[in-house]
Amino acid sequence: MRLLVISDIHGNLTALNRVLDSSGGYDLAICAGDIVGYGPNPGECVDAIKGLHAACVTGNHDAEVAGGESFGANPAASQAIRIHKRLLSTQQTAWLRGLPRRLELDLAGVKVAVFHGSPVQPLREYVFPHDARMLADHFLELTGTDVIILGHTHMPCEVRTEKGLILNPGSVGQPRDGDPRASYAVMETSGDDVEVTIGRAEYDIDLVASRMRERGLPEVLANRLYHGR
Repeated sequence: MRLLVISDIHGNLTALNRVLDSSGGYDLAICAGDIVGYGPNPGECVDAIKGLHAACVTGNHDAEVAGGESFGANPAASQAIRIHKRLLSTQQTAWLRGLPRRLELDLAGVKVAVFHGSPVQPLREYVFPHDARMLADHFLELTGTDVIILGHTHMPCEVRTEKGLILNPGSVGQPRDGDPRASYAVMETSGDDVEVTIGRAEYDIDLVASRMRERGLPEVLANRLYHGR
């Protein structure tokens, strides 16, 4: 199977469209959450992921925008959450509210678990690349899977051990690894073999920043798009 793996779209429809154009054909899209938050087009991003029939978990921004628990977001993120609550339709909010916190998939014999944060704290824990290297075997044993897909850090990461693979595709809509291009992964399975390619896609940051300002979103969120931080 050929799988498109994405996460942390954060209302950035322009970046999402570039990823979809760049990634080539695939059998299934997997999304590790945070479709909304930060960017100018949350509703359109929700509709896009729905239209892909993606296997998707909720992220902390998704849960908060949909009316769930608060995660103590910083002032800029909190302002964006309030704006996104107004921008989403009732149907879009209800769809977000229905997303699970974890998914387990059997993809042609490869067992895959999907979380936004971690298997232990699906909406709160950040598993940065150095954490993934230390925790990989523990998480793989905990889930009993061959592959764990995570998001939340906005940093792409691929960690392999004898027990399996932990993959973070990075962020489509707001990368934080110093590269402003949209980040995604393509995962290909053949029997027990799993190959991963991390991809980057350039998009019109000026356009997205302008739309963010038009929506009254915080300037700091627009500016950071240029730096990938």
